[in-house]
Amino acid sequence: MELKNVVDTVESGEQDAILKVLQLYNQEKAQCFTFEDDEREERKKMAQLLIEFLERELQPSCQVTCLESIRILSRDKSCLDPFTTREGLQTLARHAGIDYSEELIREVPDLDVILEALKCLCNIVFSSPRAQELTAEARLVVGLTERIKLYNERNLPHEVKFFDLRLLFLLTALRVDIRQQLAQELRGISLMTDTLELTLGVKWLDPHEVATEESPPLPLPRQETERAMEILKVLFNITFDSSKREVDEEDAALYRRLGALLRHCLMISADGEDRTEEFHSHTVNLLGNLPLMCLDVLLTPKVRPGSLEYMGVNMDAVSILLDFLERRLDRGHKLKETLTPVLNLLTESARVHRQTRKFLKAKVLPPLRDVKNRPEVGNLLRNKLVRLMTHIDTDVKHCAAEFLFVLCKESVSRFVKYTGYGNAAGLLAARGLMAGGRAEGEYSEDEDTDTEEYKEAKPNINPVTGRVEEKLPNPMEGMTEEQKEYEAMKLVNMFDKLSRQQVIQPMGMTPGGNLTSLENAVHEMAEERSSSDSDLGLD
Repeated sequence: MELKNVVDTVESGEQDAILKVLQLYNQEKAQCFTFEDDEREERKKMAQLLIEFLERELQPSCQVTCLESIRILSRDKSCLDPFTTREGLQTLARHAGIDYSEELIREVPDLDVILEALKCLCNIVFSSPRAQELTAEARLVVGLTERIKLYNERNLPHEVKFFDLRLLFLLTALRVDIRQQLAQELRGISLMTDTLELTLGVKWLDPHEVATEESPPLPLPRQETERAMEILKVLFNITFDSSKREVDEEDAALYRRLGALLRHCLMISADGEDRTEEFHSHTVNLLGNLPLMCLDVLLTPKVRPGSLEYMGVNMDAVSILLDFLERRLDRGHKLKETLTPVLNLLTESARVHRQTRKFLKAKVLPPLRDVKNRPEVGNLLRNKLVRLMTHIDTDVKHCAAEFLFVLCKESVSRFVKYTGYGNAAGLLAARGLMAGGRAEGEYSEDEDTDTEEYKEAKPNINPVTGRVEEKLPNPMEGMTEEQKEYEAMKLVNMFDKLSRQQVIQPMGMTPGGNLTSLENAVHEMAEERSSSDSDLGLD
């Protein structure tokens, strides 16, 4: 059907004719996501006419058809202008039932109308910064939260709830002011936690433990999983800075309640392996936002038959996180996005909870037996993580090294023992620990346990590679002293040439253990020696 004919019919204003032509247009363009440039002006005109047509007194079926056409046109980013005005967005918000009004009684639109209007708003808000700004001014987030509060009372269909939550996610992802408004003014963390609890269908066993009626729990149905993931994404947006600030007792109780629900999310599966992985991924991302003091809810559930117990603590959740980490490692896809959240979460959990650290160390860094292969060679979890320590992405490299360093109680000697000095050098240089020692962490003083194999091989282990090396022949064997001196000077001259040409830069270590240029290192050492002599009263 020619677009011009559709526009002419809509312009005529005859409701029955418009309904008929729009139904044909919607059927023809239902799967259309690319548009011809030469029809752009016609589409803009049609968009304006449809917004005006929607203002008339129409039957719900006609409103739905008109909104379907708007949804199709909203896929074209070049034709959004008629929809991104105050009047246009207010019209769509009113049909979605979320326009902000001080009046308590409002006419509730037809559910099919609400659904189509929400889909239109999602498309428009996603694609238009102007629309994002206007929705913030119109306080549409207030209307959304008012409806979400009624989920327990009103029997709304899944699709309406899903697109409510999707729109709320888009608004909080794209607008910092809406994010803050939802978190603070509208008490969004509490609201979304309640909504998550309702969606999961759980009951409280203890103040920090939930469960479903079924034991073992059944997989979360598809629709509930979809809504739960949108809720998790909204919560991620509005708790983004929670782990970086101090929280009072009331907030801590709220975050622990949320943490208990998130632990339950980890413990259950969704409909299918891929959907479970996605569901757990959103859960892990949100757990990483919780204040560190509130992560103890991962360990608080009682040890029950079938639970994984370690040091008298329920380690089911930590074990699932470790399995999740290994699956992400094995996939090797977009490691920065997929791996760093769970690595950071496990690192911080291990840093603040002794039982978690000892459990993870037993799983990731068991007592060394294989000293013939480099630490990065092999298929054990330790090998996979050590390989990441030289990854091309700095964030991935740092997260992997930090995780292993914390498991070693931030002890340089222990860290080098498990990873090799060559792999460890990046983190040690960044932390000013090249000369050895220990970082400022609060850890117990128990010693590392060495196997007989390690004790026997320890004198022959090359600390740089972390393995027993075959003894190489001495390249200077059979040389005279003059020949050795000649070769040594030849090497010095080669380094000098490379240094002058700035191909390499000779480095040294400051008294504090940081790498710096050799010139600076010598200068700092001289200053420290001079300072020490002055303190002793020497001239």
